[in-house]
Amino acid sequence: MNLMMLLEMAQSSFGDRVALTNGDENLTYAQLFEASSVAGEKARSAGAEYFAMLDESSFAFPTALFGAAWAGIPFVPLNYRLTGDELDALLTRVEPAVLLCEDGRTESLASRDQCHAIGRTDFISQTRAAGAAGLDPEWSMDPEEIAILLFTSGTTGAPKAAVLRHSHIVSYILTTVEFMSAEEDAAQLVCVPPYHIAGIASLASSIYSGRRIVQLPNFTAESWIETARREKITNAMVVPTMLSRIVEALEDQRGADLPDLKAISYGGGKMPQAVIERAMKLFPDTNFTNAYGLTETSSTIAILGPDDHRAAMASDDAAVRKRITSVGQPIPTIEVEIRNDEGNEVATGERGEIYVRGDQVSGEYLGKGSQLLDDGFFPTKDGGFLDDEGYLFLEGRMDDIIVRGGENMSPGEIEDVMLEHEAVADVAVIGIPDEQWGEAVVASVVLKQGKAASEGELQQWVKDRLRSSRTPEQIQFSDELPYNETGKLLRRKVREQFAS
Repeated sequence: MNLMMLLEMAQSSFGDRVALTNGDENLTYAQLFEASSVAGEKARSAGAEYFAMLDESSFAFPTALFGAAWAGIPFVPLNYRLTGDELDALLTRVEPAVLLCEDGRTESLASRDQCHAIGRTDFISQTRAAGAAGLDPEWSMDPEEIAILLFTSGTTGAPKAAVLRHSHIVSYILTTVEFMSAEEDAAQLVCVPPYHIAGIASLASSIYSGRRIVQLPNFTAESWIETARREKITNAMVVPTMLSRIVEALEDQRGADLPDLKAISYGGGKMPQAVIERAMKLFPDTNFTNAYGLTETSSTIAILGPDDHRAAMASDDAAVRKRITSVGQPIPTIEVEIRNDEGNEVATGERGEIYVRGDQVSGEYLGKGSQLLDDGFFPTKDGGFLDDEGYLFLEGRMDDIIVRGGENMSPGEIEDVMLEHEAVADVAVIGIPDEQWGEAVVASVVLKQGKAASEGELQQWVKDRLRSSRTPEQIQFSDELPYNETGKLLRRKVREQFAS
């Protein structure tokens, strides 16, 4: 059980089918298999113990991922937006290594004795060289070997390296994807960076199903729309902020005009209800799927599928309608429990921390060991609850829950209400220290262009729809909210703005 097994199956069954498109270039499944074999042999001969990558998406990305699996060493994609000191600290932890990087970085990395840096252009050229077809598949089938190391953002200390073994990744793919299920004209648009679990999962699942993968290294709403039209994209995965910008751009154009787009999946952050409802109206014939997962769970563990989306939108039942804001139900091989601070499971509808268990769940960090409990469950540090039909509702990170006068409040609940106001484009709700109540509710608001609203008006808006305790005591107006490159709201930066 090795990631290379997935690619070998694909090239054996449909080797002539195009696997990847980047700009005007194409790469078939057979060519990707051969290039990966060359990359693996080069890593072996260099004596590397890690195959690191410091670059945006290109043909080099899947070649390095599967090349590492061929060589039997971990693939380590790094955030190419980090500072020099931050990168130095991470590279020291994964040496000796082959380091695939953008062409302009090779000179600055040449001084590292334990790091063999190779630029993207040279790497692609060398791995596409003739003669690779004669190599026999020789890779370890030990499922417990490390396949991928993904570093966390490190917002509260040094980044942790999440360990994903071959058994975790392959288990996820075999559970959620049917082999060779894609039509020959199916095309997946991937715009999530290589160092995000969604980027790796999207790549692996598309290869196993046989879809053509179209890479969009640098996202803008305009480039996404243009690429989707030109390449006749059938499937796409986006984070919520991306979908919001796509919807705004298309509404400005008074029509989607994307007749080939059959399915959009989204995840990686909270999806505002107003955005998904606008998107479904804009794409009435497109299937929407909300996929919830974590790096430590090898991607998706719960899904709100297309039928769930349509049922929620069409229902007059408030409980069913509310499910449009959920992340759906756990996939068949995943168990989910909601537990209180003492670690005991709570009743249906009660809020607590989300715990998960299943073969694809790693819950392990390099040098820190497994974080799984004795019963096999992993504490996600995400807060939420399950309704009586098993739909999972997220309420943000447990650290983000606002505790006011002993009452736990979900920032997302307040944000959803504020986003219903016609003038509000984006909002972040946080708790700040308060002597009387422990924490006070405050909000940072971005107004829509050409729209106006006062602090008092927005406070009254929330008060009329929620309890007065949930009304923000302060509202700051901002030009934009701080997000990272994968669409996650950086609440700590919002707190810093209020503190200053």
